[in-house]
Amino acid sequence: MDSSGSDTLERFGIALADPIRRQILLLLLAGPSYPNELLAEIDTSQPNLSNHLGCLRGCGLVRTTREGRQVCYELASERLAHALEDLVAVELDIGEHDHMAGGS
Repeated sequence: MDSSGSDTLERFGIALADPIRRQILLLLLAGPSYPNELLAEIDTSQPNLSNHLGCLRGCGLVRTTREGRQVCYELASERLAHALEDLVAVELDIGEHDHMAGGS
């Protein structure tokens, strides 16, 4: 894998590492949204939501469109939407005795 592929996976890892960012991405799968709409669905403060949206934007996973005084957020591409849908649909092979910390 070349370095650009590794960079892409690192950006996904950063984005998916936080539960609020995961919620934002899943909400944006349904379509573009405004911060106040996202805030109504996510249990966090407005400044915290803004920080997470900035992180997702910095990772290249979301883009913005200014509409007057409001900013609309959406997933950066259809390919990203398909990738997220595929990740959500993956059936993980986790045994009864396996644990996230390594299986002990």
